[in-house]
Amino acid sequence: MPGEDAGAGELPGRSDRLVRSPVFVLSSLRSGSTLLRVLLNSHSGVHAPHELHLRTLRVQVPKALGEPAMAALGLDQRELEHLLWDRLLDRELRRSGKSVIVDKTPANVFMWERIVECWPAARFIVLLRHPAAIVDSLARARPEMPIEKVEREVLGYAVAVETARKQLTTHLVRYETLVASPAIVLRDLCASLGIAWEPAMLEYGRFDHGAMRAGLGDWGERIRSGRIHEPRHLPAAALFSSELRTLVHAWGYPLGGETASTDS
Repeated sequence: MPGEDAGAGELPGRSDRLVRSPVFVLSSLRSGSTLLRVLLNSHSGVHAPHELHLRTLRVQVPKALGEPAMAALGLDQRELEHLLWDRLLDRELRRSGKSVIVDKTPANVFMWERIVECWPAARFIVLLRHPAAIVDSLARARPEMPIEKVEREVLGYAVAVETARKQLTTHLVRYETLVASPAIVLRDLCASLGIAWEPAMLEYGRFDHGAMRAGLGDWGERIRSGRIHEPRHLPAAALFSSELRTLVHAWGYPLGGETASTDS
């Protein structure tokens, strides 16, 4: 039924949530999350909208009367924001006519604990990409930014991803494997989400994916082509950050330039 999360009746959660088990992609920026989004959104039962930036949505409760009135209902500003987030996801899910909603906003890695607080039955996909490829992609997207600053920004996301994946039960997707063997990766992901695999997901260019503008996801030339492109090789330059080099090993990637990558 439209607006109902798949498997919602089988999962623990809050009785006042309209969406019981939304799905969130946790990744760094420039990790290929837009490609993953449009592939998922091409499924007949999955709605993966543009980046929603839930953590930027705020509820203002006036202290004089608002706080006592809400307190009498057992609500505070934090829980009112949760209700707003949940209502927003439910609205979008119902409008789509689908049954599963996926939010892939990269900044979600900085609020995963709040997501779990809001939706105890939330499900998570961790999307990894070689840190050197992320740095290279961001450096080409922001050529005016010094490489040290680029690596610091990537490191912030990467550390948050690593923290989350150590604490949560997640489904792991590697971007390099996704672009090399998309059918295999998506079939496995669909099984994890409890939905049937649909080959049409690979033809994402046939479908409408909503808002396509800066700040709502990367909609570069490669994504606009509607095809999954052959990967690039990693850049030859070594990573400046020792912390990022440590994460290369933690994520199971080689430090050399043989592993393929491509833009999101």
